Amino acid sequence: MTQPVIKVAIAGYGNLGRGAQAAINQSPDMQLVGVFSRRDPASVTLIDNSVPVYSMDDIAQYKDEIDVLILCGGSKSDLPEQGPKLAGLFNIVDSFDTHAKIPEYYESLDTPAKQAGKVALLSVGWDPGLFSINRLYGEAILPVGETYTFWGKGLSQGHSDAVRRVDGVKSGVQYTLPSESAMERVRSGEQPTLSTREKHTRECYVVLEDGADEETVRNAIVTMPDYFADYDTTVHFIDQQTFDRDHQKMPHGGFVIRSGVSGTENEKNNQTIEFSLKLGSNPEFTSSVLVAYARAVYKMNLAGETGAKTVFDVAPGLLSSKSPAQLRKELL
Repeated sequence: MTQPVIKVAIAGYGNLGRGAQAAINQSPDMQLVGVFSRRDPASVTLIDNSVPVYSMDDIAQYKDEIDVLILCGGSKSDLPEQGPKLAGLFNIVDSFDTHAKIPEYYESLDTPAKQAGKVALLSVGWDPGLFSINRLYGEAILPVGETYTFWGKGLSQGHSDAVRRVDGVKSGVQYTLPSESAMERVRSGEQPTLSTREKHTRECYVVLEDGADEETVRNAIVTMPDYFADYDTTVHFIDQQTFDRDHQKMPHGGFVIRSGVSGTENEKNNQTIEFSLKLGSNPEFTSSVLVAYARAVYKMNLAGETGAKTVFDVAPGLLSSKSPAQLRKELL
């Protein structure tokens, strides 16, 4: 039996939105039916301009024409405002990545989604997202042990967005650097206690607006709660030409390592689970994860599920365009 084509739309067309369009183009079971933007639709240039662009102000008019809406806004300001509103109209999936605020963001989506009979899947990407699942697997399989997450070296989308929203910043990016010595201690089975500062450092490259004060901007960045306050953060001020030349690519990656033991008190064995990513493009990979989970959202809602969900609530088979029988035969 032929599966129906999933009608997908994108809200927001920056790096993440472009990546989502590219990923949808690689998914034969999906059709991109529209892009919604806060900019003038006539000014938005898509990868494939046969797809219509609409104003975000008009999005409610299309609630019966979209199976899943992928939210591609930033976590600091866009998603907390857009998510609860759009969860009452559409099945949605987003990449909200402010870890400390996930519980309250979940609650803000759950009620409107349930009332509308929709699924709102939040915090999808690689961390939170795939790394979250691997942390869960590690804890469940090796309950006696410690889990360690290292990010980078790479450009963080969410943290870069936070830098750019600081008053006086014209252009900005943030790179996360893992501590090689800390990772080696973990891989050796030592199970060290590592502070936030011992695991990573953060490095920012900023172009100032005309007239902005370096120290004011630096202080606003390094003291920012949830993003930089708990890390050793270095801010470099550069000119726009240098920024455009050296900071346009968006690589990233990271590691989740579970170091644990099995066996008895008298005969223990060290066991290590490690999951890693090396990404040429952070936003394109994150978008690819969003698109796979959009497929799952569609299937979950079709099965009668509603309300806010996280990756912990999604069965792996739902991510695939293949049937359960195909998966059993080909991948199990």
